[in-house]
Amino acid sequence: MKKVNLKDIAEYVGVSTALVSYVLNGQAVEKQVNKSTAERIIKAAQKFNYQTNQIAKSLKTQKTHTIGLVVADINFRFSTGITKSIEEEAKKNNYTVIYGSSNEDAEKFAKLINVFVNRRVDGLILVPTEGSENEIEVLQRSGIPFVLVDRHFPEIQCNYISLDNYKAAYNATQYLIDKGHRRIAFVNYRTTLFHLLERNKGYADALKQNNINFEEFWLQQIDSVGENDVTTCIELLMKAPMPCDAIFFATDILAINGLKYLSNKKINVPEQISVLSFDESESFDLFYTPITFSRQPLMEMGCLAVNNLMELMNGSDHIKQISLEAKIISGASCREQ
Repeated sequence: MKKVNLKDIAEYVGVSTALVSYVLNGQAVEKQVNKSTAERIIKAAQKFNYQTNQIAKSLKTQKTHTIGLVVADINFRFSTGITKSIEEEAKKNNYTVIYGSSNEDAEKFAKLINVFVNRRVDGLILVPTEGSENEIEVLQRSGIPFVLVDRHFPEIQCNYISLDNYKAAYNATQYLIDKGHRRIAFVNYRTTLFHLLERNKGYADALKQNNINFEEFWLQQIDSVGENDVTTCIELLMKAPMPCDAIFFATDILAINGLKYLSNKKINVPEQISVLSFDESESFDLFYTPITFSRQPLMEMGCLAVNNLMELMNGSDHIKQISLEAKIISGASCREQ
C-alpha cells in the first residue's frame, strides 16, 4: 500500500500542500487557516492514517522535539521519580524524552551526552556524575541548552534545579534533636559531590547550634553503596563506648542496607535506636516500623527542569538556579528519648 503524503491529503481535500502542512504542524491558527478547512484536513489525515515524516520535519524546522535526559542510576527511586515527572511535563509541551543512566560513571555520562547531541536533541536535562565538571563546561561552550537537576557545581554558573541539601539535612538532624537525641550518627558517602557535602554541613551545624559537640566519629563516610560497607560502619557505631542513639542515613540506599543489618542483628527500631532516612523508598513498606524520612519534591523538580529548559530552547539566556525544600514525613522509627 502506497504511503500517504501531504500532496495526497491536499488533493483529497482540495487545498494546497502548504495549507495541509500548516494544519498538521499545529500552525493553523498562526497561519489563519479556516477552522472548517482545518477540521477537514485533520479528518483526512486520520482517515488515511497519515504519519508525519519526523526526519524531514526536523530538517525543516531545525527541531526534533526531543529532550535528552541522563540520570545517575535508573534503579534509584530518585531517578525513576524525576524521570516520570520530566516525561509528563515534556509531553504537555509536545516533547519526547529519551534517557540513559550513567551509573555514576563520568565516562559513560560523557558518552550519553554525545549520543544525544548526535541525535540532535533540542536540549538536555542532566544529573551530573562526580568528576563531570569538564563535560558541563564543554556543553556551555557549545551553546546546547541544558539544565542540571539534583546536583550542580558551585564554580560553574549554569541553570539548575536542586534541593537545598544543607537545610534538609539541618532540619532532619534538628528533628532528631527535638526528639531528645544527643548521640546522632550520620552515614554518608565519601565524595566530592557538592550536594552530599552540603548534607554533611547541615548535619554538623545542627549539632553545633544545639550545643552538641560534633564528633568526627559520628560522621561515617563510606566508599560505595555495598551492603558490607554499611554493615561495617554501623558495627563501629554500635560497638563504641557510647553507642549512638539515632542514625541518620544520607540516602535511601544507605538506609535500606542499614535497616537490613539492624534487622539481622535483631536491634529494635526505635526501642534501641532511632532511624531517619534522607530519601524515601518503597522498600520501607516491608520494614516492621514505618520509617521517618525527608521527602524530596520530585514532581516539582521535574516540572521546573522542563519549563526552565523550554525557556532556554526558546532563546532565553537568563540563568535560573532554584533550590527547593524537603519535607520530613514522620514515621514510628524515631522515638522520644
